[in-house]
Amino acid sequence: MLPLNGIRVLDLSTVVFGPYASQVLADYGADVIKIEAPEGDSTRKTGPTTEAGMSAIFLGVNRGKRSIVLDLKTPAARDALLKLVDTADVLMHSIRPQKLAAIGLDLETLRQRNPRLVYVGLLGFSEGGPYGGMPAYDDIIQGLSGCAALMEMQTGTPQYFPTIAGDKTCALVAAHAILAALFKRERTGTGSYVEVPMLESMVAFNLVEHFYGQHFEPPLAKAGYPRVLNQWRRPYRTTDGYICAMPYTDVHWKRFFLESGRSELVGDERFTNIAARTTHIVDLYEIAADVIAGRSTKEWLATFNRLEIPASPMRRLDELQQDEHLRETGFFETLSDPQMGKLAFPGVPVKFDHERPPVRMAPRLGEHTEQIMTELGIAKPHIADD
Repeated sequence: MLPLNGIRVLDLSTVVFGPYASQVLADYGADVIKIEAPEGDSTRKTGPTTEAGMSAIFLGVNRGKRSIVLDLKTPAARDALLKLVDTADVLMHSIRPQKLAAIGLDLETLRQRNPRLVYVGLLGFSEGGPYGGMPAYDDIIQGLSGCAALMEMQTGTPQYFPTIAGDKTCALVAAHAILAALFKRERTGTGSYVEVPMLESMVAFNLVEHFYGQHFEPPLAKAGYPRVLNQWRRPYRTTDGYICAMPYTDVHWKRFFLESGRSELVGDERFTNIAARTTHIVDLYEIAADVIAGRSTKEWLATFNRLEIPASPMRRLDELQQDEHLRETGFFETLSDPQMGKLAFPGVPVKFDHERPPVRMAPRLGEHTEQIMTELGIAKPHIADD
């Protein structure tokens, strides 16, 4: 019994932002109906695949859903969608607000039809500002929200995070906002309008630590947390590889200095407490890198374990499935699909009552159209241009 069993989510979003959010809801037990145009979500063609329309990126953000094809340019498809709205708890879309009224999906129309509906706008920018209604992609949001500038502060070169951080972070924001709105509905009996703008979500995300001295008036320091912007904050090279180590407390650093034969640093005023270390973090991490370079990864892992200092090996992406902890906890799952054969998936990260929700297959384009239309008592013809 998953916590969202019995909740129906209509997802009209595409690419990663919305689909990743609704995949979280599907993992938690919701019946997520992915509503696709006849050509399907563009990510169906993104990445390697053994079957057309089932590419890697699509598999990664659409598991556990049902797919229905509706050509919303046609009246019959729009009528079918409205009947689905009558049965839904959540409707989420990434359609620019200007286009919604033209196809009858504006907030007022749907909330009048289903007052319990949680209506979710997945937007690039909050409504009401000069950017409102503009299209947005991860690269644009990373540039506007400070991600590229953070990389410049650390490396000297503006560049994006090497992951679609905007899409994925905002998806998690959307998922918890939807859950909050559903909780409110259980108390009040009425739905909500939930607006999840990417820019504001990523600015909030980046400024958790990087607002720094800008909290104060007048500012006490420039924006940017020095410890994580330090160019030496990276895995430490050893004689045969890399290690991730995190001496943090006063005790950690004292033990590290003594173990390294650098006892003179124990009383060095630059490093005696966290405030001093933050001010002199570049010097500190450079010293640590020089010391750690003198021993092997295995030696340092044993040493840090003995000193009770957090440390781990550095894993590359293609090594994660062999990580001993992930293997022992059964995190990765393998599905057997009749058409595609065996497929590996990362598992659901959370557990409910000590059990991890199962991974379920992503849907083919329109795979569940007939099933869902039958549930609604609608004949399939004329709802999809197929």
